[in-house]
Amino acid sequence: MMRNTTVGIDIGTHQIKVVVTELVRENEKLITKVIGTGLSESKGLRHGYIVNSDDVVESLSIAIKQAEKTSGIKVRKAFVAIGGIGLTAITGTASVVISRADLQITELDIKKLNEICEEELPSNLIQNYRILHSIPIQYKIDGKIVLAKSPLDMKGTKLEVKMLFVICLEPHLNSLLEAVDEAGVEIMDCLASPIASSFVNVSKSQKMAGCVLVNIGSETVSLVVFENNIPISLEVFPVGSTDITNDIALGLKITPEDAENIKVGSIGSSSYPKKKIDEIISARLYDIFELIESHLKKMGRNELLPAGIFITGGGSSTTDIEDFAKTALKLPARIATINLGGQKTNIKDSIWAVACGLCMVGASNEEKINVGLRSTINKAGGKIGEWIKQFLP
Repeated sequence: MMRNTTVGIDIGTHQIKVVVTELVRENEKLITKVIGTGLSESKGLRHGYIVNSDDVVESLSIAIKQAEKTSGIKVRKAFVAIGGIGLTAITGTASVVISRADLQITELDIKKLNEICEEELPSNLIQNYRILHSIPIQYKIDGKIVLAKSPLDMKGTKLEVKMLFVICLEPHLNSLLEAVDEAGVEIMDCLASPIASSFVNVSKSQKMAGCVLVNIGSETVSLVVFENNIPISLEVFPVGSTDITNDIALGLKITPEDAENIKVGSIGSSSYPKKKIDEIISARLYDIFELIESHLKKMGRNELLPAGIFITGGGSSTTDIEDFAKTALKLPARIATINLGGQKTNIKDSIWAVACGLCMVGASNEEKINVGLRSTINKAGGKIGEWIKQFLP
């Protein structure tokens, strides 16, 4: 019998992660199990952007071979995460007059509204960008907010929408997809990295209450804000945990390797003044959380996310980062853990969150609906088209 496996690929600036999961039945219930992983040092990337395609293909091939060896599965197809400084999001609004004489809202009205919303996006904001995901944040009928999943079959004269468009620089997207293809892997579909990790890092109830998931990578910090179980904002900043390591190395005149160990607290820092180390780390963390705070203020959500901030990515292992986040943002803060649908997993390190999230979405059995991924790889839809359904109440 053919095994029901899913592969997720996360190409980061520091490391490439490949996760293989299998959908198995235990106690009359389908569960997702991690059966293999692959990890390699990334080469040819800067701030998540590919600068040398050949190096990326070589690094990816190493991670894939590791995943194949540990899982016993030949990796032929995979779901791929899209991240880096080329990723961002913008919002748009639009309205239509209901077409039917009895004022009942049809699928045609909703489709037309969403298309108009995209068409009216300022060309200067989306030039050189590709739309990955179109996510309805809020519908209104005659000025009143729709609290249901969809305005379909409701009645009114005017329908409005506010949408989040997750976009990516087209050259960056093309380079990433070409690298995966050259490594001999067929791309099933793609998903923005911050959203992918949210499927294993944050629960539905936390997304409903309102939270921000922050991924501190080596050279980028990404965030996605949730409210009412819907992603309402996404951004990537060109700063990361490597900056903290470099600051420590320069400040203490030590090697980057020793600086990294001091940063994560894996070696004692008794040889160096603790006060100076704290000052160096705090200065860079202040810069990072100032960017996050500024973004939340711009949205009008600073100090207003009840479920707080969840921190993931390699930088989440930085000493005392939870306390710093709590103080800086005046929000509950915690290190995000990986949860594969309530199943126990041997994967504890936050660096695997994005690849695991891809597998969770890729293995989903829910029916696909026609919103979400925008045919990134020129396919008619894709399995990740259904992921948006999980954001609905």
